[in-house]
Amino acid sequence: MDAAHVHHGQPSIGRSFPALHPKQAATKAHSGNQIASLGAMYAHALAIEHEAEARYREFAILMADYGNDATAELFGRLAEFEAKHAFELTKRSVGIEIPVIEPGEYAWLDDGAPLPEARAFIFRMMTPRLALEIALRAEKQSKAFFERVRAESRNAGVRALAAEFARDEESHIAWVADALAQLPKPFRWDEEFLGDPTSEQQL
Repeated sequence: MDAAHVHHGQPSIGRSFPALHPKQAATKAHSGNQIASLGAMYAHALAIEHEAEARYREFAILMADYGNDATAELFGRLAEFEAKHAFELTKRSVGIEIPVIEPGEYAWLDDGAPLPEARAFIFRMMTPRLALEIALRAEKQSKAFFERVRAESRNAGVRALAAEFARDEESHIAWVADALAQLPKPFRWDEEFLGDPTSEQQL
């Protein structure tokens, strides 16, 4: 994954997953308003799983370095779930032609210039709250994508897979949302409160 962009002092959370739009180039795996084949469905699902596994592992290491063991443990557990699911999908798709998904199609963070310095800067800014917010948005986007495929595909097998994958995302959304809710609320400056917000701003 390339380095993320920074906007107004915050990393930019990744772009939305590709909409199913009839005017997209027909040469791309996600082209048209349909995911027409099981191979295309598996291709998108595997791309989503691999990106999620990679980012969860990266976030787990980062949170452990910060000493936030609870969040690190959650990210580590989610990474294992994503890896297991990707392995199961790979076995299920044996013998099916799988189209190629463009690198970064489901990136959690915006693509940018591949500068190591920029990437290092982003991860120095990555607080537990921001990491959880990025994960929650990505999981919700995954669920919305699968629900859109379920609603629009004309292939019954594709619709069944999309419904299954959307259900899988629900538990991940719940775990991440629960962890986010347990963090102290971020500091909001108030003229009536001039205390030192340093510790809460880091959450």
